[in-house]
Amino acid sequence: MKHFSLKSLALAGALTAVGLMAGAGTTFAQEVTLRLHQFLPAQANVPKFVLDPWADKVEKDSGGRIKIERYPAMQLGGKPPELMDQAIDGSVDIVWTLPGSTPGRFPSTEVFELPFIMTNAEATSRAYWDIFESKMKDTEFKDVHVIAAWVHGPGVIHSREPIATMDDMKGKKLRAPTRIVNALLGQLGATPVGMPVPAITENLSKGVIDGAVIPWEVTTSLKVPELVKNHTEFGGDHALYTTTFVLAMNKARYDALPDDLKKVIDDNSGQDVSALFGKTQAGTDAPSRQIAVDAGNNIIELSAADVEAWKTAAQPVIDNWVGEMKGKDIDGQALLDEARALIDKYTAK
Repeated sequence: MKHFSLKSLALAGALTAVGLMAGAGTTFAQEVTLRLHQFLPAQANVPKFVLDPWADKVEKDSGGRIKIERYPAMQLGGKPPELMDQAIDGSVDIVWTLPGSTPGRFPSTEVFELPFIMTNAEATSRAYWDIFESKMKDTEFKDVHVIAAWVHGPGVIHSREPIATMDDMKGKKLRAPTRIVNALLGQLGATPVGMPVPAITENLSKGVIDGAVIPWEVTTSLKVPELVKNHTEFGGDHALYTTTFVLAMNKARYDALPDDLKKVIDDNSGQDVSALFGKTQAGTDAPSRQIAVDAGNNIIELSAADVEAWKTAAQPVIDNWVGEMKGKDIDGQALLDEARALIDKYTAK
């Protein structure tokens, strides 16, 4: 029979205690795997330059204790408008999505999608985060934990036939991303067609639509410069439109994290992260635009003076939205004034 020293017994007891503590759910070497689900192919600019670097940083900052599995192109099932519900019900842990994919559900976000409101993506994303925190966090987004809220770069019209005036819009079937942009295109004389961004390629190739409004950065992965040869840009201080995004996490999953891993998520969340996401996404516009230029496509650049007529024509979209918000107990005019003031403040910095 072997004899154990008191020192050996003490060491064995200590190791057993550590094992019991780890088994009881303490933070010793706790591994967390989070599934991030989104709608674009992995090689598209947002996954490649925004979502993957963010996920890599979270993994690194956690010392490898958080693992983020990335599922592009709706690989976990469902359609793009269902992403928010997937985050809410916990079928996935994190989603990148457009609040505007579910019309009427997140009405306050629409203030940033109104025509000629956005200046640049970085400043507008900062303003968006501010208003998210003060007006949306505990109301429209109370069922999820929002990590970041941002917008893309200036919206551009990509079309088969040249669009240089509002008269050129008449009868054109143009894809739009959200309810507000649908209303804008209709007000400007086009026939708006709502559809998720991944559907653009097929619908352009089949002639279902005559064009689409999207930022430059996503045109490459969708092969838009190959399918249409005309691109209309809007000069001046404000873009034709933009679209709002959120990176949202299942609330229970976030709440269940140990405090130190919550801090890792928190340190990679908020206004600065939102602004970085907006700036990074908009920063990929230029290389994608160059592809269209190199292909010999027709880039129509409307001057600031030309754009004034479009602004006047688009004003009813803003007025109608303000009126609609009254029915939702939202002071749309006050929200619009606040958004404009914040965008101007951050643009001036």
